[in-house]
Amino acid sequence: MSIKLVALDLDGTLLDCKKQLSSRNRKALESCIKRGVFVVPATGRTILGIPDDVKQIPGIRYAITLNGGVLMDLETGQSIDERKLDVQATLEILDVVKNFHVMYDVYIEGIGISESRFYYHMDEYKIPEEIQKLVRITRKVVPNIEEYIRTSGLPVEKINLYFSDVSDRVVIRQLLSERKDIIISSSLENNLEINALGATKGEGLARLAAHLNLNIEETMACGDGENDLTIIQAAGIGVAMANGEEELKSLADYVTLSNDEDGVAEAIEAFVLSLK
Repeated sequence: MSIKLVALDLDGTLLDCKKQLSSRNRKALESCIKRGVFVVPATGRTILGIPDDVKQIPGIRYAITLNGGVLMDLETGQSIDERKLDVQATLEILDVVKNFHVMYDVYIEGIGISESRFYYHMDEYKIPEEIQKLVRITRKVVPNIEEYIRTSGLPVEKINLYFSDVSDRVVIRQLLSERKDIIISSSLENNLEINALGATKGEGLARLAAHLNLNIEETMACGDGENDLTIIQAAGIGVAMANGEEELKSLADYVTLSNDEDGVAEAIEAFVLSLK
């Protein structure tokens, strides 16, 4: 069965270690689009966090954002499907988290909400400089996140946690895993990402494929981290990056080159462009 949709994680996958899109990867995406294959960013980021040199490639219309929390139609600017945390659940989670030395922020209506004590002290939480750059351009700084949530009354698309002490990460993950209404994943060694039930990249891929009247077997997905496990397993062809986590590689159908070696292009050339 031919591939009609390619879903791509960004950090550690489509983008190199400098968070840039290589010319070979770009050419591979453009070649897919010319063949009528949907190219879909599948990321923990919001639409605002998807780099312009990816988002503005002609023909890239759909995106799986916030780990599957929101499926977006980039052409219309409208969401196709959403899975969000309600206000009460979000506040209960933050009540647990704030007892630890942890940086946290939330996404509401596609915008990251942060506080000054976190935003201006990211080094304290061992956040890589490239991620700090992304945070600086995608966050709204408010006096108090919890008060902002209460006042807005709006559901939350994702909660981000960053840890200065990774032992706290283990403890918080265990505490929060007792809840049955959330999904916990990770994309970095010192972070956790909390979503509502149904908000996984894999479930997002399945819903988008159905929206486009595609069979899930007609999809390919590439990823490198824990939050890519579901999409690698859901796709017709699941591709792990050489720089990816070992569990992901063990579950993938194929292991490609690293993100600094144009691994996405290599996989696309092998499974999409090589077929007539």
